[in-house]
Amino acid sequence: MSVNKAGVEAVLSHEDMGLEARASKEDHQSLRVWLRLLSCSTEIEAEIRRRLRSQFDMSLAHFDYLAQLHRHPQGLSMRSISRYLMVTGGNVTGLTDELESQGLVAREVAPDDRRSYCVKLTAVGRRSFEQVASVHESWVVEFFGGLKAAERDLLNGLLGQLRLHLAQTLKEGGATPAPSRRGKVRSARTPDSPVRSTPARAGSARRSAG
Repeated sequence: MSVNKAGVEAVLSHEDMGLEARASKEDHQSLRVWLRLLSCSTEIEAEIRRRLRSQFDMSLAHFDYLAQLHRHPQGLSMRSISRYLMVTGGNVTGLTDELESQGLVAREVAPDDRRSYCVKLTAVGRRSFEQVASVHESWVVEFFGGLKAAERDLLNGLLGQLRLHLAQTLKEGGATPAPSRRGKVRSARTPDSPVRSTPARAGSARRSAG
C-alpha cells in the first residue's frame, strides 16, 4: 500500500512529521523519499536510544560498540572498531575506557603488533550484550510490524539497490546534481542533528539489525 505525504499528514501533526515536513509536492521525488527515509530512521533511532537508556542504562554508542565485538569474538583492533563505527580514534578510546571500567571489554596487546591493542568482550560483557540484544531485536520487529513480510523483503531489496548505487557513485567521485524545473539546484542537505542518520544498527546477537 502506497502512502503519500497527505496520508501521513492525516495521522501525524506537523511537528510529528519531523524532517519530512520540509518536503513539498514541488520537490523532486528523490528529495521526498530521502526525507521520509531519514525521518523514519531518526525516529526509530531516537526511540531505541530512549529505551536502551531507560531499561538498561546503556547508551546507543555502547550498544553499537559491544555489537561489533560480539560479531568478532576474536577481538578487534582499535582502528578496526573506529572504522566499523565510523567514529574517530579518540571517540573509540573514550568508549573503550568506559566499557573497560564496567568490566564489559578487555584490552590485550595485539600478538602481531605489540604497539597496538586488541579489544575483546569479557564473559560478563558477552552475557550482558546478548541479553540487551535480544530485547533490542524485539523492538526493531515491533517498529516494522506495520509492514507485511513481503513488504519488508521488498523494502530491504530496494534499499540494497540504493546502497550499491551509492557505493558506485561515491567511488566515482559523486554525480553532478541535475537542475530542478525552476532551473536551480535544491539542496537535499539536512540540518545537523545529534542523532546519526543511519538506520537502527548492529542489532541482535544472532544477526545484524542494520
